[in-house]
Amino acid sequence: MGRAFNNRKESMAKTAATKTKIYSKYGRSIYVCAKQGGTDPNGNTTLRSLIDRAKKDQVPTHVIEKALDKASGAGGEDFLPAVYEGIAPGGALVLISALTDNPNRTFGEIRGVFSRCKAKLGSQGSVSHMFDHRAMFVFAGDDDEPVLEALMEADVDVSDVEADEGMVTVLVPPTEFFKAKTALQEMNPDIDFEVEEITYLPQVDHELAGDDAEQFERFVGMMNDLEDVQDVYHNGKFA
Repeated sequence: MGRAFNNRKESMAKTAATKTKIYSKYGRSIYVCAKQGGTDPNGNTTLRSLIDRAKKDQVPTHVIEKALDKASGAGGEDFLPAVYEGIAPGGALVLISALTDNPNRTFGEIRGVFSRCKAKLGSQGSVSHMFDHRAMFVFAGDDDEPVLEALMEADVDVSDVEADEGMVTVLVPPTEFFKAKTALQEMNPDIDFEVEEITYLPQVDHELAGDDAEQFERFVGMMNDLEDVQDVYHNGKFA
Protein backbone atom coordinates (compact mmCIF):
# COMPACT_ATOMS: atom_id res chain seq x y z
CA MET A 1 0.00 0.00 0.00
CA GLY A 2 3.00 2.27 -0.48
CA ARG A 3 1.29 3.70 -3.57
CA ALA A 4 -1.83 4.46 -1.55
CA PHE A 5 0.25 6.29 1.04
CA ASN A 6 2.03 8.35 -1.62
CA ASN A 7 -1.28 9.26 -3.23
CA ARG A 8 -2.64 10.23 0.17
CA LYS A 9 0.35 12.48 0.85
CA GLU A 10 -0.01 14.04 -2.60
CA SER A 11 -3.69 14.80 -2.14
CA MET A 12 -3.10 16.21 1.34
CA ALA A 13 -0.36 18.49 0.04
CA LYS A 14 -2.52 19.77 -2.79
CA THR A 15 -5.65 20.33 -0.70
CA ALA A 16 -4.26 21.34 2.69
CA ALA A 17 -6.25 23.99 4.52
CA THR A 18 -4.68 26.88 6.42
CA LYS A 19 -3.25 26.26 9.88
CA THR A 20 -6.19 28.04 11.47
CA LYS A 21 -8.60 25.71 9.72
CA ILE A 22 -6.59 22.67 10.77
CA TYR A 23 -6.57 23.84 14.39
CA SER A 24 -10.32 24.36 14.24
CA LYS A 25 -10.90 20.86 12.87
CA TYR A 26 -8.75 19.26 15.53
CA GLY A 27 -10.39 21.35 18.23
CA ARG A 28 -13.83 20.18 17.20
CA SER A 29 -12.76 16.53 16.87
CA ILE A 30 -11.08 16.56 20.29
CA TYR A 31 -14.14 18.19 21.86
CA VAL A 32 -16.51 15.58 20.39
CA CYS A 33 -14.24 12.68 21.32
CA ALA A 34 -13.77 13.93 24.89
CA LYS A 35 -17.46 14.67 25.28
CA GLN A 36 -18.36 11.15 24.24
CA GLY A 37 -15.64 9.14 25.96
CA GLY A 38 -14.26 11.33 28.75
CA THR A 39 -11.56 13.98 28.95
CA ASP A 40 -8.84 11.74 30.43
CA PRO A 41 -6.60 10.47 27.59
CA ASN A 42 -5.50 7.56 29.79
CA GLY A 43 -9.04 6.27 29.93
CA ASN A 44 -10.08 7.34 26.43
CA THR A 45 -7.74 5.70 23.94
CA THR A 46 -9.44 7.35 20.97
CA LEU A 47 -8.83 10.75 22.53
CA ARG A 48 -5.21 9.89 23.30
CA SER A 49 -4.58 8.92 19.69
CA LEU A 50 -6.29 12.07 18.43
CA ILE A 51 -4.21 14.30 20.71
CA ASP A 52 -1.03 12.53 19.56
CA ARG A 53 -1.95 13.25 15.94
CA ALA A 54 -2.76 16.86 16.77
CA LYS A 55 0.62 17.36 18.39
CA LYS A 56 2.34 15.74 15.42
CA ASP A 57 0.53 18.25 13.18
CA GLN A 58 1.85 21.02 15.44
CA VAL A 59 -1.52 22.01 16.88
CA PRO A 60 -0.77 24.37 19.80
CA THR A 61 -1.29 23.04 23.32
CA HIS A 62 -3.75 25.81 24.14
CA VAL A 63 -6.06 24.65 21.30
CA ILE A 64 -6.09 21.10 22.71
CA GLU A 65 -6.59 22.27 26.30
CA LYS A 66 -9.41 24.63 25.30
CA ALA A 67 -11.27 21.77 23.59
CA LEU A 68 -10.81 19.52 26.64
CA ASP A 69 -11.94 22.25 29.04
CA LYS A 70 -15.00 22.87 26.91
CA ALA A 71 -15.84 19.16 26.86
CA SER A 72 -15.54 18.88 30.65
CA GLY A 73 -18.28 21.46 31.18
CA ALA A 74 -21.98 20.74 31.40
CA GLY A 75 -24.16 21.08 28.31
CA GLY A 76 -22.25 22.29 25.28
CA GLU A 77 -22.72 21.64 21.61
CA ASP A 78 -23.92 18.32 20.23
CA PHE A 79 -21.96 17.46 17.09
CA LEU A 80 -22.85 14.46 14.97
CA PRO A 81 -20.71 12.76 12.30
CA ALA A 82 -21.95 12.77 8.71
CA VAL A 83 -20.53 11.56 5.40
CA TYR A 84 -21.57 12.97 2.02
CA GLU A 85 -20.58 11.51 -1.32
CA GLY A 86 -20.60 12.36 -4.97
CA ILE A 87 -18.69 13.01 -8.17
CA ALA A 88 -16.34 15.99 -8.23
CA PRO A 89 -15.22 18.05 -11.26
CA GLY A 90 -13.19 15.89 -13.62
CA GLY A 91 -15.07 12.75 -12.62
CA ALA A 92 -13.19 11.97 -9.40
CA LEU A 93 -15.15 10.25 -6.65
CA VAL A 94 -15.32 12.05 -3.31
CA LEU A 95 -16.36 11.32 0.26
CA ILE A 96 -16.78 14.31 2.56
CA SER A 97 -16.58 13.73 6.30
CA ALA A 98 -18.19 16.32 8.57
CA LEU A 99 -19.02 17.02 12.21
CA THR A 100 -22.18 19.07 12.48
CA ASP A 101 -24.53 20.52 15.07
CA ASN A 102 -27.00 21.42 12.32
CA PRO A 103 -27.35 18.75 9.60
CA ASN A 104 -29.66 20.89 7.46
CA ARG A 105 -27.15 23.75 7.38
CA THR A 106 -24.22 21.45 6.64
CA PHE A 107 -26.07 19.64 3.86
CA GLY A 108 -27.07 22.96 2.31
CA GLU A 109 -23.50 24.28 2.37
CA ILE A 110 -22.06 21.10 0.89
CA ARG A 111 -24.76 20.93 -1.76
CA GLY A 112 -23.98 24.56 -2.60
CA VAL A 113 -20.33 23.75 -3.31
CA PHE A 114 -21.33 20.84 -5.54
CA SER A 115 -23.73 23.11 -7.41
CA ARG A 116 -21.28 26.00 -7.87
CA CYS A 117 -18.59 23.63 -9.14
CA LYS A 118 -20.97 21.79 -11.48
CA ALA A 119 -20.34 18.58 -9.57
CA LYS A 120 -22.86 15.89 -8.64
CA LEU A 121 -23.91 15.20 -5.06
CA GLY A 122 -24.83 11.53 -4.80
CA SER A 123 -27.12 9.53 -2.55
CA GLN A 124 -25.85 7.47 0.36
CA GLY A 125 -23.92 4.47 -0.92
CA SER A 126 -23.50 5.79 -4.46
CA VAL A 127 -19.74 6.29 -4.08
CA SER A 128 -18.66 4.83 -0.74
CA HIS A 129 -18.60 1.28 -2.12
CA MET A 130 -15.60 2.34 -4.22
CA PHE A 131 -13.55 3.10 -1.09
CA ASP A 132 -12.11 0.86 1.61
CA HIS A 133 -12.65 2.13 5.16
CA ARG A 134 -9.40 1.31 6.94
CA ALA A 135 -7.22 2.12 9.90
CA MET A 136 -3.83 3.03 8.46
CA PHE A 137 -0.38 3.06 10.04
CA VAL A 138 2.78 4.12 8.23
CA PHE A 139 6.25 4.04 9.77
CA ALA A 140 9.89 3.62 8.76
CA GLY A 141 11.01 0.10 7.94
CA ASP A 142 12.20 -2.24 5.21
CA ASP A 143 10.79 -5.61 6.26
CA ASP A 144 7.09 -6.34 6.56
CA GLU A 145 7.43 -9.95 7.77
CA PRO A 146 8.12 -9.22 11.48
CA VAL A 147 5.35 -6.63 11.39
CA LEU A 148 2.84 -9.13 10.05
CA GLU A 149 4.01 -11.72 12.57
CA ALA A 150 3.52 -9.29 15.48
CA LEU A 151 0.03 -8.40 14.30
CA MET A 152 -0.96 -12.03 13.80
CA GLU A 153 0.31 -12.98 17.26
CA ALA A 154 -1.88 -10.21 18.70
CA ASP A 155 -4.86 -11.66 16.80
CA VAL A 156 -5.28 -8.52 14.67
CA ASP A 157 -7.47 -8.84 11.59
CA VAL A 158 -4.94 -7.61 9.01
CA SER A 159 -6.09 -6.23 5.66
CA ASP A 160 -2.64 -5.58 4.21
CA VAL A 161 1.00 -5.02 5.18
CA GLU A 162 3.55 -3.73 2.70
CA ALA A 163 7.11 -2.44 2.82
CA ASP A 164 7.95 0.04 0.08
CA GLU A 165 10.72 2.63 -0.29
CA GLY A 166 11.77 2.50 3.35
CA MET A 167 8.25 2.73 4.76
CA VAL A 168 5.90 0.04 6.07
CA THR A 169 2.16 0.52 5.59
CA VAL A 170 -0.32 -1.44 7.69
CA LEU A 171 -4.03 -1.54 6.91
CA VAL A 172 -6.61 -3.05 9.25
CA PRO A 173 -10.38 -2.62 9.74
CA PRO A 174 -11.25 0.52 11.75
CA THR A 175 -12.41 -1.61 14.68
CA GLU A 176 -8.88 -3.04 14.96
CA PHE A 177 -7.18 0.38 15.28
CA PHE A 178 -6.15 0.19 18.92
CA LYS A 179 -5.35 -3.51 18.92
CA ALA A 180 -3.06 -2.99 15.92
CA LYS A 181 -1.44 0.13 17.38
CA THR A 182 -0.75 -1.65 20.66
CA ALA A 183 0.77 -4.64 18.87
CA LEU A 184 3.04 -2.39 16.80
CA GLN A 185 4.18 -0.44 19.87
CA GLU A 186 4.90 -3.67 21.74
CA MET A 187 6.90 -4.87 18.73
CA ASN A 188 8.90 -1.63 18.76
CA PRO A 189 8.49 0.71 21.77
CA ASP A 190 10.32 3.46 19.84
CA ILE A 191 8.07 3.28 16.79
CA ASP A 192 7.27 6.68 15.27
CA PHE A 193 4.12 6.68 13.17
CA GLU A 194 4.26 8.82 10.06
CA VAL A 195 0.53 8.17 9.71
CA GLU A 196 -1.95 6.71 12.23
CA GLU A 197 -5.51 7.38 11.18
CA ILE A 198 -8.82 5.93 10.13
CA THR A 199 -9.34 6.84 6.52
CA TYR A 200 -11.03 5.97 3.24
CA LEU A 201 -8.75 4.58 0.53
CA PRO A 202 -9.91 4.49 -3.09
CA GLN A 203 -10.01 1.11 -4.79
CA VAL A 204 -9.28 2.66 -8.19
CA ASP A 205 -7.43 5.90 -9.03
CA HIS A 206 -8.87 8.51 -11.39
CA GLU A 207 -6.31 10.64 -13.25
CA LEU A 208 -6.81 14.40 -13.33
CA ALA A 209 -4.95 16.86 -15.53
CA GLY A 210 -5.30 20.34 -17.02
CA ASP A 211 -8.59 22.13 -16.42
CA ASP A 212 -10.05 19.09 -14.68
CA ALA A 213 -7.27 19.17 -12.09
CA GLU A 214 -7.70 22.91 -11.55
CA GLN A 215 -11.46 22.64 -11.13
CA PHE A 216 -11.04 19.69 -8.80
CA GLU A 217 -8.58 21.57 -6.58
CA ARG A 218 -10.99 24.51 -6.47
CA PHE A 219 -13.79 22.17 -5.42
CA VAL A 220 -11.74 20.57 -2.64
CA GLY A 221 -10.53 23.98 -1.45
CA MET A 222 -14.11 25.23 -1.19
CA MET A 223 -15.11 22.12 0.73
CA ASN A 224 -12.22 22.52 3.16
CA ASP A 225 -13.27 26.11 3.76
CA LEU A 226 -16.59 24.92 5.20
CA GLU A 227 -16.42 24.94 8.98
CA ASP A 228 -18.22 21.62 9.42
CA VAL A 229 -16.08 19.66 6.94
CA GLN A 230 -13.36 17.57 8.56
CA ASP A 231 -11.84 15.65 5.63
CA VAL A 232 -12.26 15.24 1.89
CA TYR A 233 -11.34 11.77 0.59
CA HIS A 234 -11.09 11.13 -3.12
CA ASN A 235 -9.65 8.90 -5.83
CA GLY A 236 -8.14 11.74 -7.84
CA LYS A 237 -4.56 11.29 -8.99
CA PHE A 238 -2.80 14.30 -10.48
CA ALA A 239 -1.09 13.52 -13.75
